[in-house]
Amino acid sequence: MLLVQMSDLHVLAPGRQLSGIVDTGRLLAEAVAAVRALDPQPDAILLSGDLVDTGQAEEYQHLRQLLAPLNLPVYVIPGNHDAIANLRDAFADHPYLPAHGRLNWVVEDFPVRLIGLDSSVAGHSDGCLGDETLRWLDDTLAAAPDRPTLVALHHPPFPTGIRHMDRIGLQDANALRAVISRHPQVERLLSGHVHRAVQTRFAGTLASACPSTAHQIEFNLNDQHRGGFIMEPPAFQVHAWTAAAGLVSHLVPVGHFSGPHRFN
Repeated sequence: MLLVQMSDLHVLAPGRQLSGIVDTGRLLAEAVAAVRALDPQPDAILLSGDLVDTGQAEEYQHLRQLLAPLNLPVYVIPGNHDAIANLRDAFADHPYLPAHGRLNWVVEDFPVRLIGLDSSVAGHSDGCLGDETLRWLDDTLAAAPDRPTLVALHHPPFPTGIRHMDRIGLQDANALRAVISRHPQVERLLSGHVHRAVQTRFAGTLASACPSTAHQIEFNLNDQHRGGFIMEPPAFQVHAWTAAAGLVSHLVPVGHFSGPHRFN
């Protein structure tokens, strides 16, 4: 099984640029083209939050147009820039999404089970799963203890050291840690939000954050740094599962680079 994870797309209405600098739509189109060029093709795409920038319906309409060339199943979770009602309306044809309440879901169609969690809190940049979601996750994991599972949420459940992003991280990460520690079949916790590739151990498994298909957050571990974004190369991740090797994750930059040059 091959799963492509794209995150923090921040799509705007056609013709608009983020901060007058970042053409997020064009950059997503280039990422989609890069995914289409993969051989073999992935089995599915996961979009791990901040699908659009301001949550407007026209942004989601633009997003759907940009994703249209992907002839693959696409699974979405919300981030702090998303508006749940508009996201739900835009993806009303996605049957895995619940019609009401928080956008928590499970997909059983692949060798690896996929669970999506809604960590968004309306009007807030930080995230919180809440007791109801955590109970749902515990029950959902307990229902299939022998199946390898990926759990995805927008906000990383760990401090990254990028302090201005950690201040708007997942507020109930310790409660999530307690749930995940009870379920050793969880192969990985996937997240976004920090616009960088970051990995750490978490509750007996691995947790990772995916970079953005658009702009990246400046890398700076100074506690007093105010933060900003930088036009480092956009990227996505490919999570490859085999029964022999388990889950192996790859970082794929998007852009035009010299090569491939064959070894002599």
